[in-house]
Order: sequence, then structure tokens, then C-alpha cells
Amino acid sequence: MDDTGTTIVSALARLPRGDTRGYRFLRRDRTEAFYPYEALEAEAYRRAAFLHALGLRKGDAVALVIAEPEAFVLTLLGAVVAGVVPVPIFPRASFKHVDSYLDTLTHITDVAQADVVLCMEGNREVVARLDGRSGRARRVVTVEAAFEGTPPPFTPPAIAPEDVCFLQFTSGSTSKPKGVVVTHANLVANAGAFLGPHGLDRRDDEVAVSWLPLFHDMGLIGFVFGTILRDIPAVLMPTETFARSPGLWIETLSTYRATITFAPNFAYGLVTKRIKDKDVPSLDLSRLRVAGCGAEPIRAATLEEFAMKFAPAGLRREAMLPCYGMAESTLAITFHPVGTPMRVDEVDGDALAQGRAEPATAQSRSVVRVVGCGKPFPGHALRIVDEAGHDLPERRVGEVVTSGPSVTAGYLGNPEATAECFRPDGLRTGDLGYLADGHLHLCGRMKDLIIIRGANFYPQDLEWSVSDLEGVRRGNVVAFSVVRDGTEELVVAAEANSGDASRLRTEIAQTIAATFGLTPVHVAIVGVGELPKTSSGKAQRRKTRAAFEAGELPEHP
Repeated sequence: MDDTGTTIVSALARLPRGDTRGYRFLRRDRTEAFYPYEALEAEAYRRAAFLHALGLRKGDAVALVIAEPEAFVLTLLGAVVAGVVPVPIFPRASFKHVDSYLDTLTHITDVAQADVVLCMEGNREVVARLDGRSGRARRVVTVEAAFEGTPPPFTPPAIAPEDVCFLQFTSGSTSKPKGVVVTHANLVANAGAFLGPHGLDRRDDEVAVSWLPLFHDMGLIGFVFGTILRDIPAVLMPTETFARSPGLWIETLSTYRATITFAPNFAYGLVTKRIKDKDVPSLDLSRLRVAGCGAEPIRAATLEEFAMKFAPAGLRREAMLPCYGMAESTLAITFHPVGTPMRVDEVDGDALAQGRAEPATAQSRSVVRVVGCGKPFPGHALRIVDEAGHDLPERRVGEVVTSGPSVTAGYLGNPEATAECFRPDGLRTGDLGYLADGHLHLCGRMKDLIIIRGANFYPQDLEWSVSDLEGVRRGNVVAFSVVRDGTEELVVAAEANSGDASRLRTEIAQTIAATFGLTPVHVAIVGVGELPKTSSGKAQRRKTRAAFEAGELPEHP
């Protein structure tokens, strides 16, 4: 389908009719619900009428705190058809850490001015605690009650490309979540780029499978808005299902003969570890042509191990597709070329610490393997700049700056942050990287950079170096710096599965000293789940540092 329309609403109307193409929602009980495109659009209009009956009008915001993909997507599309601006928010049903969660929920609904909050019966009791916080009255309505019966009469408003489609709140890994204003035009431009000939090069036989959270951009835009805009049948699993049984993701890819899937780095490592070698040959991944990886730092070894593990299931190494993006640019910024071997740049660690990505040699004291994330899309530009904003040559590390029609208008109600990031010459991403042969290679975030004795160290490199030590929870290590007597010092905090804390402290310190020539001033060993993380599972280094400096980081004796 070449004509995608100019909005999500017009794209819905142009999807092919019939009973073969559409969305499959896999439920927690392993049953599925199939919605042909026609039924999907009809249900969206039905829900739009009910939202209108709740008093919501074009331009109003509605918070969606909904865990189930079926209920979420149908309600989301209902809001879009009604011209109401959906605000996806991380759903929590338990009362664990509820005060912190409610603080985030209050902040987001305040910024969005969302006075109607839609949730499910299962998390209503938690969400209902919003009422009255910050002095704002909110109506909490369950989807079970909101869309019952025959819909009232409703005339849908006209939707234009420049209209706001939804608000995407950032994960809050470096600050409070900020509301990115995403228009229909942004979505059409970005989906056209990452699913077009210079991106995934969409084919007629695509099947997309995802367990990704739908309240974040990769899951929402990649597997809902993008698949609608480009007519790609989708199979959506609850994120909770993946969390409880990661292997079900791979089984679903096999069952539905998926061609496209995406996940963060940690997920590929997790399933590689969890699925037994003897079970791999019974799977069929021969049609999987894109196994995308993004949303967090990408470790070359993780993707290589995944490709090797599932080769007996027919997975080709060329399916591994590193990419880079962020909510402020709608979703995708660069993609590794489809169907080509993954690029891994091996650079001299000492030179990289000085901001130079020099190829490693036999004389290199340390070697850092940096994954290539591809080139920008047509109509979009990407530059690497120094602190003054001047362009840097290839293989010099600086801030990544991007521009083009995918870049959004800014942050809702936050002119200071908007002015800081959204500049006339492009979006300042806050990410550090370099170009090699035109391909982007990422090193880390500017605000997380650790500078010791004049050398730059990227925290994820330090974290990865100790993640495989016995007893350490892989992917649950945080490295950061603190200032002691005017000197920046390294601290490492790691969640431990089991084992002797004293031994782990020693092994972590020895590994970092041997690999980077650094001696941590302190190594904190904490319990499972005790490191601060965002709703998407990203490490919150600032919060971890603050907890450490306040003496509040829980630590095993």
C-alpha cells in the first residue's frame, strides 16, 4: 500500500478490507483476539463516541493507564479518531513503591492537563489515589465501564496533519518525564522513513511481533502507529507475559512466522540465556528478516550471542539490526542497513577516553567494541558537534544533533527545556557519538559521562565489563562518579542474585582496574530490584548517585 494518508485517521480508512489482514492481541491466558482492519476502525469510532460522551473534545488530553494491549490500542485509536490527545502512562497494579509512582502519575497528568484518566479494573484502586493530588480534580474511569453498550450519536471532527496526535512522555532517566508533542505529520514522516526503502523497506508479506510496552515510543509508534500507516499486520503480546516468561517472545515469533521484531539489548541477552539449546531447533525463525535493537546502549556481544544461539532455528546473522532514536524525534533517527552484517567498530580505549575513535591496534592497551547504528534517513540530517556547536570530523566524539520532519515541536509546558534541546540548527540529543564511514556510533549520554584524571569513561562500558561476573544480575549495574575533596571518583553499584557481597566487591573492583585502569572508590552490592529504574527499565544513574550520596542506597552487609 503506497498511499499511507496524511494522518493516522486517514491511514485507518485506507487500510485494505477483508478478513485476513489486521491485528492479533495475545492475552495473558494464551487466547487471542483478531481484529481485521475494518473491525479495528469500527471499534475506534465506537470508542470515540463514548469518549465524546465523557465530555472530551478535540484537543483535550486523556490519560491512558492501561496494561492490556487490546484495551490500550482500541482506546488509543478511539481517542485519535475523536481528536482527543491520548497520554500513555506506565500502568502499575501493585502498591509497591506507590508513592513514587503516584508522584510521576501526578506530574504527567498535571503537565498534560488530563482531567480524565482511563484505567482497568485491575489497577483502578492505585490510579484512584490520584484524585485531589496537587489540588487537581480528576475523573478515573475504567475501560470496562466506559465502553459498555450502544454508543451515543457522534460526529467525528476533522483531523489535520498538524494536529497533535498524542503526547509521549520521556522515561525520566535523567530528569522528570517531559511531554513530547507528536503530531500526525511527525508520525507520517517518521514511519515513512523507517519503514520506507531506506529503512526496513516494508514488504507485502510482513508480520510484526512485539511485547514492547505501548506507553513508550518504540512499542507504540513502531508497532501501532507505524504498522497502521504502512499496512503491516501485527501480533501484540502483553509486556507482563514477556517479563514472566521471556521465551514466549521467541515462541511467538516462530508460531506467527514473524518478519519484524524489536527489543532493547537486555531482552536479547535474557532469551539467549533462558532458552535451552536443545529447544532451539524446534523453533522457526527463518522468516525473521529484522531483529531490531534500540532504546538502550547496544552491546555487540549480546547480539552476536543471540544470532549464534538461534542460528539452528534458521535465524540469519544479517537480521540483527541496531538502530538509534528518541521520542523527541518521534522515534527513529538512524537504522543499520537491512540485510547487511552488523558493523562493530573496534577502537582504542585510551584514545576513546580522549574523544578520538581510533581503530584499535595490536599495541592498544584496551579495546572498546562500538556498534554501528546506521545512517540518517532521506530528508533528515545528522551531525556531531563539539561543546560550541561546531561540526566535528569523522571519528571525533561529540554530541549527536539531528534535524528533519521527524523532529517534534518540543516539550509541552516546558519552554526552558524546549529552548535547550530544540535549536534552530537541530535537536540536541544529549547523546555522545561519532561517525565512521557515515555510520553513527554511540558512546553514551553527556550528563552521565564520567571524567577522571582528564579521561572520559562511558558508564555503560564500565557496567558491561562486570555484568557477566558470577552473582551479578546481568544488566543491573550502575556506574557513576562522585566528587571527593575536589576530585571525581568512580562508584559502582550492582544488584546481586546471590553470593558473598565481599567477594563481588573485590571481583568488580579488580575487573574494572584490569580493563580500564580505574579503581572504584566504592562498590555497592544491593538486593534484587533495589537500583532505581525508569518505567521502561532504564538505569537512573542520577537517582542512584543521589541515594548513594545521601546514604540511602540499600546495601548488603
